[in-house]
Parts: sequence; C-alpha cells; structure tokens
Amino acid sequence: MMENDKAIEALTDIRSMMERSSKFISLSGLTGVFAGIFALAGAAAAYFYSANSLGPDFIFDQLQTGQKIDVLTFYCVDALLVLMLSVGFGIWLSARKSRKTGQSVLDKTAVRMLVNLAIPLLTGGIFCIALIWHGINGLIAPSMLIFYGLSLINASKYTIGDTRYLGYAEVILGLTCCFFFGYGLLFWAVGFGFFHIAYGLFMYYTLEK
Repeated sequence: MMENDKAIEALTDIRSMMERSSKFISLSGLTGVFAGIFALAGAAAAYFYSANSLGPDFIFDQLQTGQKIDVLTFYCVDALLVLMLSVGFGIWLSARKSRKTGQSVLDKTAVRMLVNLAIPLLTGGIFCIALIWHGINGLIAPSMLIFYGLSLINASKYTIGDTRYLGYAEVILGLTCCFFFGYGLLFWAVGFGFFHIAYGLFMYYTLEK
C-alpha cells in the first residue's frame, strides 16, 4: 500500500513539473479582480464625464468636432490609465505568486503566453484606431471585447486552461454588443469589469486557496 502511495506521489510530482514547464501558472486570480475593479472605475469616470459635460442622453455622432475630440481624448486617457493600473498590479501579483510556486515570472512559457496574448490585442488596437479614424464609433466597444476575448483564447494554451472560458464569454458579449449601439460603455463595463471580477474570484478560491 505504501509503495502505491509513493508511486502516486511520484506521478503527481512529475505531472506538476510538466505543467510548470508548459504552462504559466504564476498568474494570480487577484489580477482579474483588480483589473475588473479598475475597469468599473474607468467606466464610471467615463459615464460621469459624459453625463456632466454633454448630458446623459447625448448622441456622439451629433456632437461638434471639438466635442468629439474632447470625448475621445478623455476615453483614451481613461482606458490607458485602466490598462496601466491593471498591468502594473498584474505584474506585482504574478511576481508575488511566482515566489511561492518557484516559477520565474519571465520564463519561456510566460513569453509565449504574452506573445500569443499580444498579437490579437495589437491587431484589435489598430482596428479600433481605424474605426475612430473613419468615425465608426459604435463598433469600438464590441471590437475591444471581441479581440480581447480572442487574445485570451489564443493565450490559454500557455496558462490556466479555464482562461479560454473567459475569452469565449468576452467574444459572445462583444458580438451581442454589435447589435446594441449606444450601450457600448455598459457592455464594456460588464465585460472588462464584472466578468474579470467573477473569473478572478473563481480562479483565486478554486486554484489558489
């Protein structure tokens, strides 16, 4: 019986070593929670800015050119701050977890994950810039959700497999948003805010606790 237990323990250790070598497991579930909180704060800031400056029922396409530039500038700065805070906390939390798991934060697997994450994100970013350039603003929010979801699906093979389910949810939400012009900020808040928090808590309590 003891020999069987030792064999099972040895197989568990081997499986753990193989997983560490092929998947980036230092990503903390709290990263998703903080990213979701920052996204909700950014969405709230965008909403109150628009409501106070232009009124709660403003229509972007009916604004003057100067007003459009002001709104887009605020939204871009707002989104950039959300991104910087999310990435910063993600790096800090991942570094803290990596010390516990014994995995380097920037090993080959982490680099592969980042590359697979970045390709759809950069593509989506350029696509959104093109949408702004041509004045197709109603598709910016759904495009961000769709490309972000695709990036998660693409990167999931190099990190925790359940990440792809968050990606599927983001893609579905983004496609739904395509049919509801005028509600992009709400869909954006749900996808980047509530979905991140829910997934982060799930990952933290099921895989880290």
